[in-house]
Amino acid sequence: MKKILITGGAGFLGSHLCDRFIQENYEVIAMDNLITGDLKNIEHLMPLENFHFYHHDVSKYIHIPGDLDYILHFASPASPIDYLKIPIPTLKVGSLGTHNCLGLALAKGARMLIASTSEVYGDPMVHPQNEDYWGNVNPVGPRGVYDEAKRFQEAMTMAYHTFHGVETRIVRIFNTYGPRMRLNDGRALPAFIGQALRGEDITIFGDGSQTRSFCYVADLVEGIYRLLHSDYSQPLNIGNPDEISILDFAKEIITLTGTDQKIVFKNLPKDDPKQRKPDITRAKKLLNWEPTIDRADGLKITYEYFKNLPKEYLYKYAHPKDFK
Repeated sequence: MKKILITGGAGFLGSHLCDRFIQENYEVIAMDNLITGDLKNIEHLMPLENFHFYHHDVSKYIHIPGDLDYILHFASPASPIDYLKIPIPTLKVGSLGTHNCLGLALAKGARMLIASTSEVYGDPMVHPQNEDYWGNVNPVGPRGVYDEAKRFQEAMTMAYHTFHGVETRIVRIFNTYGPRMRLNDGRALPAFIGQALRGEDITIFGDGSQTRSFCYVADLVEGIYRLLHSDYSQPLNIGNPDEISILDFAKEIITLTGTDQKIVFKNLPKDDPKQRKPDITRAKKLLNWEPTIDRADGLKITYEYFKNLPKEYLYKYAHPKDFK
């Protein structure tokens, strides 16, 4: 039985990856400090003999007894609300956390995949974004703590790959959605659905002309699984190229939820990307991968998940804990 460590394993993406590798008969170790993760996401796995949970901050020294075959480094805050609330831990998990995981991979002879992001492209001047584009990022802006943490993470990973010979993989993740997202984490999809369920107006920042491309979580997990088991070590985009404006997306949510809501507009935050669409040509060629789940179908599943949450979740503001 192969053994895999998944950092951020109690988070949205991390928990779905835990599910996938349990299904593939791996021994799975989920590691999370629960700063933004939630044990509810993995409680169904706790009784399993081949699943283990370590409550630990990867920014500190990591010890895993015995052999280890793979590491997935997914520990990181992932929403703008989080960056503003906990900027220092965001930088630390991308730098110190990545360094610790790479050191562990080197010591164990493990293959490591890091979760990078489309945010490395910043507010892009190339559209759609391909892996050769170096980005347009403000390192000292409000999003810089996340953007630069991920850019450093990629650089550190490639250094370990080229200098130490560690087997590494880098996935650049574009907007992803599905069950287990935090309802009030500030991102468009959970924000819009939360407002719909509470009967509030839907809030759009800017005029709504900015675009996003939403990938259902099961499609993303499949792409990550294929990349991990490939022999490709350069950064690779995984996302859905089906682009939509935020205004049109808000209208889709209103139709989906059957609510009669107004759309209200507020000022666009600084450095908010105007457009986001992955070029997945390489993923198609190298992994034989592309999304298969239509947005309408994925949104129905996601809406049902949110709709069935306990009512207190509708009003709980999902701030991460205060960490210094």
